[in-house]
Amino acid sequence: MNAEDPVAEGAHELEERDYTVRAVDRVCSILNLLQSEVDGVSLSDVAQITELPKSSAFRYLWTLEAHRYVERDPDTGTYQLGLGFVGMQSRHLEVLRQRAFPVLERIRDELGETANLGLLDGDSTIYLDIVESRRGVRLAASRGDRDPIHTTALGKAIVAHLPEEQVRGILERTGMPARTENSIVSVEDYLTELAKVRRLGYALDNGENEIDGRCLAVPIPQTRLPVAISLSAPAGRFPLRDVEHVAAVLQAAASELGTTDARPVAGSGEGRADAES
Repeated sequence: MNAEDPVAEGAHELEERDYTVRAVDRVCSILNLLQSEVDGVSLSDVAQITELPKSSAFRYLWTLEAHRYVERDPDTGTYQLGLGFVGMQSRHLEVLRQRAFPVLERIRDELGETANLGLLDGDSTIYLDIVESRRGVRLAASRGDRDPIHTTALGKAIVAHLPEEQVRGILERTGMPARTENSIVSVEDYLTELAKVRRLGYALDNGENEIDGRCLAVPIPQTRLPVAISLSAPAGRFPLRDVEHVAAVLQAAASELGTTDARPVAGSGEGRADAES
């Protein structure tokens, strides 16, 4: 083929366009639609965009959900981008961290103990940020550490609002090894605990992950990510009589963070720079 022949060049371009895979094209259309609609889209919307019968559109969505690229809201039945795109949503995570850092600092200063921001990533919780207590003896993980969902307050607070089938799937894959003698090691007992979390609005790790530790967590509402904040401390400095007060402080902070506004809070950039210097 003569590369300078415009007719031949046009034929070559047409040939390349003929390699388009219709199924991949439809997947891209679905993902583009989900990306543009923050509040989620319905199955009917997806079927209309892809020009597919609802049954076929559902199979596309089901497959994407199985790979964590799409997640379905069990309450509304709408679909959103899933955690498979966390890497692509790194800006959302970074903005959340920027917004959360001064709030975590305020919690630490008010309550005197370590404040944490955690995310459900796959089958475990990961610590996105930690503001450690200034006390010499403190209970603190490191940023990037992972813990199981069944022994941690962060894990309980997040998965309490997931479909039961999804929670059972996580526990089946990870098992429920005991971290301490207080760890919950039965699926049914854990589901009962999650019902309590939903009723109270907070989750408690009462010596279940560390025998001498106590941690309280609350989910951050109205975010696109499964996240929660928590306070962790040696049990001797965090008596059970303080649980309600700590829960109220964290719930107020979580409500402050629970917004779809992606703009960093004033001063958050400076707080992050100081923290990492």
